Amino acid sequence: MIRRRLRPLRPDPRPGGLLTLVLLGAWMVLLVAAPGALADVFTPESDSGSPNAEGIDTLYKIVFALGIVVFLGVEIALAYTLIKYRMKRRSPAPAQIRGNTPLEIGWTAAAAGLLVIIATVMFVMLGDIKNPVSSAPGGLPLGSAVTQFASTDQPAPPSGKSLEIEVNGQQYLWRYDYPGEERLFSYHDLVVPFDTTVTLKITSQDVVHSWWIPDLGGKMDAMPGHENETWFRIPSPADGKERSFLGECAELCGEGHADHYTRVRALPPAQYEAWAARQAEAIREAQEQLAESRRAREAAEPTSTEIGGGEGS
Repeated sequence: MIRRRLRPLRPDPRPGGLLTLVLLGAWMVLLVAAPGALADVFTPESDSGSPNAEGIDTLYKIVFALGIVVFLGVEIALAYTLIKYRMKRRSPAPAQIRGNTPLEIGWTAAAAGLLVIIATVMFVMLGDIKNPVSSAPGGLPLGSAVTQFASTDQPAPPSGKSLEIEVNGQQYLWRYDYPGEERLFSYHDLVVPFDTTVTLKITSQDVVHSWWIPDLGGKMDAMPGHENETWFRIPSPADGKERSFLGECAELCGEGHADHYTRVRALPPAQYEAWAARQAEAIREAQEQLAESRRAREAAEPTSTEIGGGEGS
């Protein structure tokens, strides 16, 4: 009988495992470095676009810091326990502890206290996040023709005036309807004046979407048959030049979801009024051209009498 000597298993010398680690590391670097994946590095909002974005960003950082404290406390206690009470050779059987009443009461009280702190901070700050602020002195003068504000769930701004814009989510674009005597709307780009409180009434034409501009805060779902409200106010920059804020639909809404982008353009009030006049004029001209085209088409079509050859034929 021939006996074969068994050889011990050795690690596979092929570089497959190392290559996998390298690719995984490269993928993580690209993910972190991607501008579209970052808002404020550690938070989903920026703190520079609007007062409500600043409030959301601050609240998120407070809760994030408390979460880090809890996480580190649990992990340090776990590591200490695993190292100190690890199994050793010839060690006796570990003691079977059925409970520790002071310890259990302690961590329950600590968790409840932390919850109370988070809830208190949240309710203290929610007012500044939810309630629209008044427009700044340099904002757009809002007369009676355009003085509107959200009144269902969103409180009115202190001055009672804001620029209310209706937002309609569609597969796969956004439509914005502006107040005023003339019909004024735009697609994709929402144009607003600096230093002006803007309240949005958001709904959807088809499926559920979510309007989100990270730098402005206030991500809000767009739902068919229901209106949600949010607000923002973009401060005027030192150079007075136009500012742009990119956003996207944050709710999976179909095969074109990846291309469901939007943009907020902020202009000085005078430039905003000039844009609104040009946009209204372009809409009016397009409507007139469409009506003229319809009249020309109707005039070119034969009447029923002509088709039948006239009376008595």
